[in-house]
Amino acid sequence: MTHYIDGFVLPIPRSHLEEYKRVAEQVADIWKEYGALEYNEFIGDDMTLEGTRSFIDVAHAKEDEVIVFGWVLFPSKEIRDKANQQVPNDERMTALVSPLIESSKLIFDASRMVYGGFKPLVRSGGSETD
Repeated sequence: MTHYIDGFVLPIPRSHLEEYKRVAEQVADIWKEYGALEYNEFIGDDMTLEGTRSFIDVAHAKEDEVIVFGWVLFPSKEIRDKANQQVPNDERMTALVSPLIESSKLIFDASRMVYGGFKPLVRSGGSETD
Protein backbone atom coordinates (compact mmCIF):
# COMPACT_ATOMS: atom_id res chain seq x y z
CA MET A 1 0.00 0.00 0.00
CA THR A 2 1.29 3.47 -0.88
CA HIS A 3 0.77 6.12 1.77
CA TYR A 4 -0.50 9.55 0.88
CA ILE A 5 -0.07 12.81 2.80
CA ASP A 6 -2.03 16.04 2.90
CA GLY A 7 0.30 18.82 4.01
CA PHE A 8 -0.49 22.35 5.12
CA VAL A 9 1.12 25.51 6.45
CA LEU A 10 -0.80 28.35 8.08
CA PRO A 11 -0.25 31.34 10.33
CA ILE A 12 -2.01 31.48 13.69
CA PRO A 13 -2.01 34.53 16.01
CA ARG A 14 0.00 33.73 19.14
CA SER A 15 -2.89 35.01 21.25
CA HIS A 16 -5.18 32.29 19.83
CA LEU A 17 -2.72 29.41 19.80
CA GLU A 18 -4.18 27.56 22.81
CA GLU A 19 -7.70 27.77 21.39
CA TYR A 20 -6.43 26.59 18.01
CA LYS A 21 -4.61 23.68 19.67
CA ARG A 22 -7.76 22.63 21.52
CA VAL A 23 -9.71 22.56 18.26
CA ALA A 24 -6.91 20.85 16.30
CA GLU A 25 -6.81 18.01 18.84
CA GLN A 26 -10.50 17.36 18.25
CA VAL A 27 -10.11 17.73 14.47
CA ALA A 28 -7.33 15.12 14.57
CA ASP A 29 -9.71 12.59 16.12
CA ILE A 30 -12.30 13.22 13.39
CA TRP A 31 -9.76 12.79 10.57
CA LYS A 32 -8.63 9.52 12.14
CA GLU A 33 -12.23 8.28 12.26
CA TYR A 34 -12.34 8.80 8.49
CA GLY A 35 -9.19 6.81 7.77
CA ALA A 36 -6.16 8.96 8.63
CA LEU A 37 -3.33 6.99 10.20
CA GLU A 38 -1.71 10.07 11.75
CA TYR A 39 -2.54 13.73 12.23
CA ASN A 40 0.36 16.05 13.06
CA GLU A 41 0.74 19.78 13.62
CA PHE A 42 3.97 21.49 14.65
CA ILE A 43 4.79 25.12 15.49
CA GLY A 44 7.59 26.84 13.58
CA ASP A 45 10.72 27.32 15.65
CA ASP A 46 13.69 27.82 13.33
CA MET A 47 12.17 29.46 10.29
CA THR A 48 15.07 30.79 8.25
CA LEU A 49 17.76 29.27 6.10
CA GLU A 50 19.96 31.56 4.07
CA GLY A 51 19.22 31.36 0.38
CA THR A 52 15.70 29.95 0.79
CA ARG A 53 12.22 31.37 1.11
CA SER A 54 10.64 30.81 4.52
CA PHE A 55 7.19 29.58 5.46
CA ILE A 56 6.74 32.99 7.09
CA ASP A 57 6.94 34.60 3.64
CA VAL A 58 4.78 32.01 1.91
CA ALA A 59 1.99 32.29 4.50
CA HIS A 60 2.34 36.08 4.80
CA ALA A 61 2.74 35.70 8.56
CA LYS A 62 2.57 38.82 10.68
CA GLU A 63 4.83 39.68 13.60
CA ASP A 64 2.28 38.41 16.15
CA GLU A 65 1.71 35.06 14.40
CA VAL A 66 3.30 31.63 14.53
CA ILE A 67 3.57 29.20 11.65
CA VAL A 68 1.84 25.85 11.97
CA PHE A 69 3.09 23.06 9.71
CA GLY A 70 0.98 19.96 9.58
CA TRP A 71 0.38 16.77 7.72
CA VAL A 72 -2.19 14.02 7.72
CA LEU A 73 -1.00 10.54 6.78
CA PHE A 74 -3.38 8.22 4.95
CA PRO A 75 -2.94 4.59 3.90
CA SER A 76 -3.70 5.55 0.27
CA LYS A 77 -4.80 8.39 -1.98
CA GLU A 78 -8.19 6.70 -2.34
CA ILE A 79 -8.82 6.75 1.41
CA ARG A 80 -7.60 10.36 1.53
CA ASP A 81 -9.95 11.37 -1.30
CA LYS A 82 -12.90 9.73 0.45
CA ALA A 83 -12.01 11.39 3.78
CA ASN A 84 -11.67 14.78 2.06
CA GLN A 85 -15.26 14.38 0.85
CA GLN A 86 -16.65 13.19 4.18
CA VAL A 87 -14.85 15.26 6.81
CA PRO A 88 -16.06 18.71 5.67
CA ASN A 89 -19.65 17.41 5.86
CA ASP A 90 -19.26 16.08 9.40
CA GLU A 91 -21.34 18.25 11.73
CA ARG A 92 -18.59 18.19 14.35
CA MET A 93 -16.16 19.83 11.91
CA THR A 94 -18.59 22.63 11.14
CA ALA A 95 -19.13 23.23 14.84
CA LEU A 96 -15.38 23.27 15.54
CA VAL A 97 -14.07 25.20 12.56
CA SER A 98 -16.78 27.82 11.98
CA PRO A 99 -15.89 29.87 15.07
CA LEU A 100 -12.23 29.93 13.96
CA ILE A 101 -12.97 31.56 10.62
CA GLU A 102 -15.73 34.02 11.56
CA SER A 103 -14.69 37.51 10.54
CA SER A 104 -15.37 38.91 14.02
CA LYS A 105 -12.93 36.46 15.62
CA LEU A 106 -10.54 35.51 12.85
CA ILE A 107 -8.21 32.86 14.23
CA PHE A 108 -7.80 30.93 11.02
CA ASP A 109 -7.64 32.67 7.62
CA ALA A 110 -7.96 29.92 5.01
CA SER A 111 -6.85 32.30 2.24
CA ARG A 112 -3.38 32.34 3.83
CA MET A 113 -3.14 28.57 4.24
CA VAL A 114 -0.86 26.65 1.89
CA TYR A 115 -2.07 23.11 1.17
CA GLY A 116 -1.34 20.11 -1.03
CA GLY A 117 -1.58 16.36 -1.39
CA PHE A 118 1.65 14.39 -1.70
CA LYS A 119 2.61 10.92 -2.85
CA PRO A 120 5.84 9.27 -1.66
CA LEU A 121 9.15 10.01 -3.32
CA VAL A 122 11.68 8.90 -0.68
CA ARG A 123 10.90 7.29 2.66
CA SER A 124 13.64 6.43 5.10
CA GLY A 125 13.66 5.54 8.77
CA GLY A 126 10.06 4.40 9.23
CA SER A 127 9.02 0.98 10.37
CA GLU A 128 6.91 0.41 7.26
CA THR A 129 7.97 0.22 3.64
CA ASP A 130 5.93 0.85 0.50
